[in-house]
Formats: sequence, structure tokens, C-alpha cells
Amino acid sequence: MTCITRFAPSPTGLLHLGHAYSAITAHDFARAHGGRFLLRIEDIDTTRCRPEYEQAIFEDLEWLELTWETPVRRQSDHFVDYAEALEKLRALGVLYRCFRTRSEIAEASASAPQAGDPTATQDAPILGPISADEEADRLERGETFAWRLSLSCSQDLLGEKFTQLGFRETGAGPNGEQGAISARPEACGDVILARKDTSTSYHLSVVHDDALQGVTHIIRGADLFDATPVHVLLQALLGYPTPIYHHHKLLLGPDGKRFAKRDKSLTLAALRAEGVTPADIRRRVGLPT
Repeated sequence: MTCITRFAPSPTGLLHLGHAYSAITAHDFARAHGGRFLLRIEDIDTTRCRPEYEQAIFEDLEWLELTWETPVRRQSDHFVDYAEALEKLRALGVLYRCFRTRSEIAEASASAPQAGDPTATQDAPILGPISADEEADRLERGETFAWRLSLSCSQDLLGEKFTQLGFRETGAGPNGEQGAISARPEACGDVILARKDTSTSYHLSVVHDDALQGVTHIIRGADLFDATPVHVLLQALLGYPTPIYHHHKLLLGPDGKRFAKRDKSLTLAALRAEGVTPADIRRRVGLPT
């Protein structure tokens, strides 16, 4: 089996040292195993993503001397694909319409376990669908809704397989989790898979694209470890294979906080302008030159 890894940034800002660590790690792993390294632009959030940031991604990665296959998949070009995946889940009977507002969801989520979803406002407890009559009334009034993945319906559909969901972790989770990990999607609640203003979600699009592109090893930051059980559940429902996961450490600044796109002085563009070299970046993030 050919090893395939990917780096999948969102063009909502400039790349920083943390992105460099993740991209280089995925790139070098593929090269060391005679595999393939893919770049994917995850730009489903059309309100925050910008063409200039996408161009900067290419420039930064080229400067880091990374190479990837072309054409690069841009998620905003494939909303139809995600709609088809969503329809398949709807046909399976594992989705329901949620009419709750963001404030109502936040209130309901206040006492619920939160997952490491990069779109954190989507995390919620297991809310469940409303009655058919109330749903019909709300639809008739034209109220907006989001499609949520029902954990209870998913469990009914998968049966014993639901309790056997799991994945292999070759890196480490936030608490040092490694090896065979039991996936517990119930900790994430009934996550949102689509909204009126965004016809897909991070969860749905990333799972679909990893399967479509044949990604065998998902190398990403430990902040996404808690989202993995939802991804494993979606893979089971959609008939996709489950890749091997490798969650790596998050780089922290002098203040002990993780790097963020708002830290302008630590962007790769700013460091490059200061005369820092790609080899310097590798040494700085603790990777071999």
C-alpha cells in the first residue's frame, strides 16, 4: 500500500511556525516511506477565506522546499460532492434538522463535554430531533435549520459495530493516548454537518476528501484528536476506510500559548523577511535539516 499524507490548511490567514511543523512532518513522512504528499486547500468558509492567503500558502510551502502533487484540491470547488455525501447520510436516516439558534446551542452546551472541532460553535450535547409536527410548522414558517448527525440513530444503524469503532494512533493524544484507541463519538454530541450559510462542515468535508484522495496517514495537531471519533463514525456510515492517525505536539510560544495566525511576528512570511532560512525553521521546530 502506498503511503499518502496531506497538509490541509485553511486560507484564513498567514501560515506560522505551527503550520510549518505540521506540513514538514507530513511531507517528510511521505518521502521517507516512498509515498505521496498532497496539499489541500480547505476553504469551505467562504466568508473568512481569502485568495491572497491561499497564494501565500503556496509561496510559504515552496520556500520551505516542500513539493506536492498537482492539481491541488480546493474544497470550495466541490460543494456538490459534499452535498451528495450529506444526502447519503440523510437517506440512511442518521440526520435531523436542528432549528436551535447559536445562543440556544451555547446554553445547551455549557454543561456538555466539548470536542476539539476547529468550528467549536458546532459542538453540542445530544439534542435530538423535535417532533414531526413542530418541524413541519417551523419549515412552513421558513425558519432556518442545520443538519445534525444523530448519534442515537447512528448507533441503531451500526448496531454492535458502533461500540467497536476505533482507530490506530501513532502519535499521541492530549493525554498521551497511543496505539489502538476506542472511538467514543458520544463525547462530541450531535455535531452539525451542514448549515444554511455553509452547505458542509469541517467534519464532513475532511472525511470525504481524505477518503476520495486515498489518504492513508493523517498527520495533524493534537488539538484535533478529540474530533477523530466523529470522523471515524462518519467513515463507518459512509463506507470509507479509516486511516492511521498521527497527532503531533502543538508548538507553544514563550507565553506558553499555542501559535495562532494572529501572531504576525511568527508568520513564515515575517520570518522569511527577517532572513530566516528553511533550515533555520526546521531547527526551530525541532525537525532534522
